[in-house]
Amino acid sequence: MKETDTKFLEDSFKKYYFEHFDLIKVPERTSEREFGYQKFNSGMTRHLSIKNDKELHLLFMQNIPSDVYCSNGYYTFPNLPMNEKDWKEADLIFDIDAKDLNLPCRIDHTVAVCSDCNEISKTYDKCTKCNSTKLEKKSLPCLNCINGSKNQVEKLIEVLVNDFVISKENIHVYFSGNEGFHIHVYNSQFQKIGSRERSELTDYIMFNGMIPETFGMKKFKPNRSDFPDINEKGWRGRFAKEFFGSKSNRSKLISSFVKNPLDEYPSFKNTLQTVSKKIGVKIDPNVTMDIHRIFRLPGSINSKSGLTKIHCEDLEKFDAYTDSSFLSDDPVEILANCPIEFKLRNKKFGPYNNEKITTPTFAAAYMICKKLATIA
Repeated sequence: MKETDTKFLEDSFKKYYFEHFDLIKVPERTSEREFGYQKFNSGMTRHLSIKNDKELHLLFMQNIPSDVYCSNGYYTFPNLPMNEKDWKEADLIFDIDAKDLNLPCRIDHTVAVCSDCNEISKTYDKCTKCNSTKLEKKSLPCLNCINGSKNQVEKLIEVLVNDFVISKENIHVYFSGNEGFHIHVYNSQFQKIGSRERSELTDYIMFNGMIPETFGMKKFKPNRSDFPDINEKGWRGRFAKEFFGSKSNRSKLISSFVKNPLDEYPSFKNTLQTVSKKIGVKIDPNVTMDIHRIFRLPGSINSKSGLTKIHCEDLEKFDAYTDSSFLSDDPVEILANCPIEFKLRNKKFGPYNNEKITTPTFAAAYMICKKLATIA
């Protein structure tokens, strides 16, 4: 990143942290957590111990970080190397990202930025200008992406509450500041389980590895009463609703299964795989399994966008590109090469084709963070 761009972002971020420190969520049991941060054009600094708000505020003001992180894990010695920290337990955290939903709209708002010559194009295999294969995909998610992610969040919460009996009060939803949501689960019965158990938990949530027999389908002598009812709880009920659709259709299909089990078994198995992709929750399993990961700190800015990781009080009403945009509206002159139209704070920007424009700081930061603009 150019020095002028870095200076602009550092100044903008510093002003945000000075004026909006009240948005920073200092987590419970702060002194037991590991903190870390990155600076622009620099590597990660981690294994830090923070005791209170004052120390955290000082970290922001002294370092002007591009990103700030905090562990989901609790340690006796959070400032020591990983094998000496003495892990106690960890909150459950789930990551739902629009890029994992494979939505058809994604191709319309994704470009490739060449790392060698900064050429921007819609070609993802090699640069159209210098033929370099060092390309970085940049997406400017649309409302459809955010709504798709919201839908997955709602599905996840339904499973956590109804299947795992987790109180809604202990489930906190945050917009990640870029393409999706982070769901933090505090004070649950799963605090002390390790990576292997968390892997099994993610498989359940994603509806992975289900077999026909779980849903009553057997190759030999299946019993009508073993098939799930539409009103049944858990995944059996969810599958029944999606697959059968109605009680009359359920009865009709089960009759066919019982009559010709050997012939129907392969078809049932294929249908189960298809349905599992549709009704399973699309989370990133690696995130939930990792009991030593450090996560973006709520209230901090995401350097991939200049937007804030913010708590969603009301997910349905939450407007990602208004409610997470806190940088100033001071005018700044930039050279924009952003071929995609985007919307921030109910204002439309772009597309721009190597144009020198004057735009609010929050929009300039968004494009610079996406590598689609530079300070003029």
